[in-house]
Amino acid sequence: MTHVVKSGIQRTEYASPVPAAPVSNPWMFFRRWLANPLQMGSLIPSSRALCRRVVQQARRAADEIVIELGAGTGVISRALLDSGIPPERLYVVEIVPDMAAHLRRVLPGVNVIEGDALCLKDLIPAQFHGRVGTVICGVPMVLLPLSVQQQFVDVIESVAPGRGFLHFSYCATSPLPSSKLGMRGKREAWTPLNFPPASVWRYTPR
Repeated sequence: MTHVVKSGIQRTEYASPVPAAPVSNPWMFFRRWLANPLQMGSLIPSSRALCRRVVQQARRAADEIVIELGAGTGVISRALLDSGIPPERLYVVEIVPDMAAHLRRVLPGVNVIEGDALCLKDLIPAQFHGRVGTVICGVPMVLLPLSVQQQFVDVIESVAPGRGFLHFSYCATSPLPSSKLGMRGKREAWTPLNFPPASVWRYTPR
């Protein structure tokens, strides 16, 4: 069963049980980068090494969900599922329509939301507000102005109060000015096996 949200309206689609399909689609990823580099943090999808490090930092109690913002082609989403997160407990948000359609095809049972992550409070069902174990942000926030970064921080806080979020980045230092955003930043992991080398940061409210 897949929940699809489009323009603030949620509908439910039932997916037939099928074997896991390949998620990585470098050509789709590259085409979207060409179309809008500000929506894509890299030319190619995240490597397995980076996916493993993100998954290792994800936390979730049995009654909580995990949210991924900017899911792209779904390589991190698939790694989260492989780690044991039930599909119905994973919510992925993707603003690009063709990528959202791709995610619905390759991630049966996952809650795929086509929409703007800045509308997260309206996209996530109210019963899960405050029941979010981890928010993973794949949006290249370093490219955004401070005011928009603050909007991301605020909307994540609205559904996951006190939890903060994980953010993977290709910057050598913190991609976010954490003190200006009222956050504490800590690099939890780094991998040279990604192209380009990447870090996983955890940002929590001060």
